[in-house]
Amino acid sequence: MTTQIPVAEELFTWPSDSPQLIGTRFPESGVTTFPQSKSCPKSGSENGERVLLPRLGTLWSWTVQGFLPKSPPYAGKETAKTFKPYGVGYIQLGNEVIVESRLTTAEASELKIGMDMELVVIPYSTDDDGNELITYAFAPVKK
Repeated sequence: MTTQIPVAEELFTWPSDSPQLIGTRFPESGVTTFPQSKSCPKSGSENGERVLLPRLGTLWSWTVQGFLPKSPPYAGKETAKTFKPYGVGYIQLGNEVIVESRLTTAEASELKIGMDMELVVIPYSTDDDGNELITYAFAPVKK
């Protein structure tokens, strides 16, 4: 049986049937960051609290990653030959924060600014031990 491992620790709750992104809220400034941060980008405060972000949000903006990103920092195992374009978007999570994320579709006909989106977990790659690395993405909410 393949073991699923998050691509990074403390990025999202796992294992979970309803995973959530993990951010930091800075009470003094009211700023919420994702991913987690040691200091507030607005005030410099280091008095942050770990928070679970909403699973549902709205698509704020999007595009399609149509070419293989440069490595580093991209760490995928695709080659120019095996790469498949994927959607990338900004998701507004309530009044908390806007996060950048992969989308589960790259089809323009399936994406509309302002549409409802839901956090999901998707396969990303495999590690040297054969474990499946997983990451977060947002999917259009099925109505």
